[in-house]
Formats: sequence, structure tokens, C-alpha cells
Amino acid sequence: MVEYLSTLLSEEYVQYLDTWLNDWGFTVSLAVLAIEFIRQMILRTLTWNIIGDAVTNYITLAMFFGLNYLMIITFYIAGFYLVYEYFSVMHLPINGWTILAAVVIADLIYYWEHRFMHRCGIGWATHTVHHSSPYFNISVAYRFGPLDGVMPFFFHIPMAMLGFNPIIVFFAEAFVQLYQALLHTEVVKKLPRPFEAIFNTPSHHRVHHGSNPEYIDKNYAGIFIVWDKMFGTFAEEKDKVIYGITTPLDSINPWTVFTHGLKKLAIQVWEANGFINKINYIIKPPGWEPKEKVE
Repeated sequence: MVEYLSTLLSEEYVQYLDTWLNDWGFTVSLAVLAIEFIRQMILRTLTWNIIGDAVTNYITLAMFFGLNYLMIITFYIAGFYLVYEYFSVMHLPINGWTILAAVVIADLIYYWEHRFMHRCGIGWATHTVHHSSPYFNISVAYRFGPLDGVMPFFFHIPMAMLGFNPIIVFFAEAFVQLYQALLHTEVVKKLPRPFEAIFNTPSHHRVHHGSNPEYIDKNYAGIFIVWDKMFGTFAEEKDKVIYGITTPLDSINPWTVFTHGLKKLAIQVWEANGFINKINYIIKPPGWEPKEKVE
């Protein structure tokens, strides 16, 4: 096992794994969604609103890719390779050990990136799209906001500076995202206690999607729930989770869903009195209001 993890791998092989992971993950998600719908049909809880919301989730995914495709090619990938070639402290080998390390580091970075998205105005303006669904199934994992492809760059670029080959970073990001996507389900209730203690689970992630006061801004983890326990943001699923945002969106119109967060922020910034207040709406936590108006 140790010898296998130390074996050098090519960039092409890791890229193949990354592509396979993304394709496999999306295919599995559709199968899981079908199972969830069949379960709801048996329980007679499946409605046209739930189906329409799921369709909207995949349309926001298409809009996200349409908006971010050129940016990902010209900015994200090129930026990582530029930093890796000219600003990294070393070039780490591509093997099982560095891939494992990259996944763990990327997961810790995901925790802080996710926390930023909730606690900064511009972050929440795009991430609120993901949380605006009043339902919880695997299609919600693919409910993306307009800027969701931009934010990860600034958080993960230090990995390239540390010497991780960009293709390893992309694989690690994809692995964390796939794991996190599979948590979006009500079919799985609770897993064995040791697993619940260390790893993020559907139960923990249901809490994260709750608008209940005791659940707001909890359980940011991707793979390891221990990050939330370490940094004081963990909450256990006890009361029934009320999904969605505190001010319900009440729409399955894809354009409304995709743009509502940025539109609200733009109005707040436009109507704010004074430059400082305008900036604060962008950088302060959502819900921030100026104590007094600046004339």
C-alpha cells in the first residue's frame, strides 16, 4: 500500500480521474434523484413543485456553466498554472500521498471558503441561490449561483503556491464537491455513530440547509465534520429541519432563482448612503444594516 501511494503518476492520469469523477458523480446523482422521487411517490409526498424545483436546479447549473465556462478556461486554470510555475515554493511529486494530502487540505479550505460565503455579503449574494430551495434532494447540490465559479480560486490558489500540481488541486476540489453533493438527501437518516463523529453526513448537512434559528450558519464541512467541531460551528440534527432561506423565495423561475441574491445586493449598494456603507454591504455579513445613515 505504501509503495503504491509513493508511485509517481502522470498529469494525464490524474486528469482522467478528475474527468471520470465528475462524469460518474453526475450520473449517480441522477440515479439517486430517481430513487428519491420514487420514494416520495410511494409516500405520496411528490408534488409538481418538487419536480419543478429540481428542474430549476439543473437549469441553474447550465446557466452557471454558460456564465463561467470562458472564465474557468482563461482565468481559473491559467491562473493556477501561472502561480504553480512561477510563484510556488517547490514542485511536489504527483503520487498517492500528495493526492491524499491535497484532499484533506482542500477540505479544510472548503470549510473556510464555505464559511466566507455565508458571512460576507458578496459571498452570500451568490451562495444564497444554493440555499433558496425549500426542498432537500440531490438536485439541490447542483443549484449554483453566478459567482460560485470565481470564489474557490482565491481560497485554493495557496495550494499551488505550496507546490501542489494544479491537476491535483482540481481533482481534490472535485472530490470534495462530489462527496458533499451526495449528502443532499433525506433518504439516509443517521449513519453509525463513529462515522457521524468524524465525517460530514446527510444528517449534518440537512442542518446546514435549515432556516431554523439554531441551524443557521452551522455545519460548513465538506468531508470532515471535525472542522466544525474544532471551530465552533457544529450543530446536531434534532428538531425537524425547515429548508430554505429566512425570507422564502417562493419561485421556481430559473432566472429569478439564479439572480435574486446579486439583485438584492445591487439594490442595497445602490440605495446605501455613503461610500463606506456601500462597501460594508459587500463585505459585512448578510443582514448587516448601517447604524445611522451617512449624508
